[in-house]
Amino acid sequence: MEEKTIAVILGGGQGSRLYPLTKSRSKPAVPIAGKYRLVDIPISNCLNSNIRRIFVLTQFNSASLNRHIKNTYHFDAFSNAFVDILAAEQTLRNSSWFQGTADAVRQSIHHLENHDYEYVLILSGDQLYQMDFKEMLKDHVERDADLTIATIPVNKFDATGFGIMKTDKKKNIVSFVEKPNLDEVEKWKSEVSPEMKAENRDYLASMGIYIFKRQTLLDLFNNNPDATDFGKEIIPKSIEEKMSVISYEYSGYWTDIGTIRSFFDANLELTNDLPKFNLYDNVRQVYTRARLLPASKISGTTLERTVVAEGSIVHASRLEHTLVGIRSRIGSGTTIVNCILMGNDYFTSLEDLKPRNGIPPIGIGERCYIKNAIIDKNARIGNDIRINGGDHLKNGDYGDYVVVDGIVVVTKGGVLKDGTVI
Repeated sequence: MEEKTIAVILGGGQGSRLYPLTKSRSKPAVPIAGKYRLVDIPISNCLNSNIRRIFVLTQFNSASLNRHIKNTYHFDAFSNAFVDILAAEQTLRNSSWFQGTADAVRQSIHHLENHDYEYVLILSGDQLYQMDFKEMLKDHVERDADLTIATIPVNKFDATGFGIMKTDKKKNIVSFVEKPNLDEVEKWKSEVSPEMKAENRDYLASMGIYIFKRQTLLDLFNNNPDATDFGKEIIPKSIEEKMSVISYEYSGYWTDIGTIRSFFDANLELTNDLPKFNLYDNVRQVYTRARLLPASKISGTTLERTVVAEGSIVHASRLEHTLVGIRSRIGSGTTIVNCILMGNDYFTSLEDLKPRNGIPPIGIGERCYIKNAIIDKNARIGNDIRINGGDHLKNGDYGDYVVVDGIVVVTKGGVLKDGTVI
């Protein structure tokens, strides 16, 4: 079954809800967990499920994503495995950008036709989860479904933010609603496992993970040429046309990383003693670029619930509930709490450590206090900086930093001179 499947990862558009992290990169290229990129999650899930033909669709700031995939995913020359980028392109049949999730796949499907396949696995590029697609694919084939939608049980309050599926006793999806209002959500309950029911998770939310029969997908596109979105148009049409649409219920950890707040929370959750997303798994590995960096050096620092990626040099006084990315440099006397440091693209040399024209070197300087912040790559944080993020700060774009929901995001390559207070 896996050898008859092609995976398509939706890279998303401009990613405005993740701004400024998407200011100079596409959403799938956003760094996560210290050393990975968001796109590594769905690709790793595919590889661990023995699905080895993968397309990534993107149209916005795709250079760094292209570079990451080119430098990361190399396969045996005698296999048919690949991870290829498909950017929006002008053709004789279509000259417009991708208009939505379904339109992106429709415009790219002629590339899939160069391969032999029976099933199309469609994934999102901005989710954090570990899932065995072989089980979902097995269920899809055994039930001879036209479309299988991965669903996750949620409570009534969370249900208002998702597409909600109504199923019968055989897990067939009989109706679908996009983000129902709280006063009407009660009628969208479905049968779920006793464990989920005990947690009041009675509503089946779409995870944005679909398996289509090849011919079903082609027919839906041909019969609905103006449909641009899977959730709003293609899925309702498939139910309306009485196709076999089934739910594959997933009860593991899954989170959508579509906003700065969700990105912040998901990353910091990885610093817990037993995080819900397990990077320390012998079987379900998460793959990324092999950078061959040296081990990190830490001197005189108290570490509390902190993850430090390789290649870092840390002289800070205290790091608490913090994720430190590759090649980070943190000066002495500095305290960092509830922060994500994305690290740097290259090491800071001894010569570079000297400030020039008042511009500090790459990294974080001495005697700083930083709380509730995301420091993007290659930022220059001087000495005696004070950043105290929280609800007291007003949202806005202030040039070298942006405030979103109380979180201070220092932009990629941003500069904060000595003594700056936020």
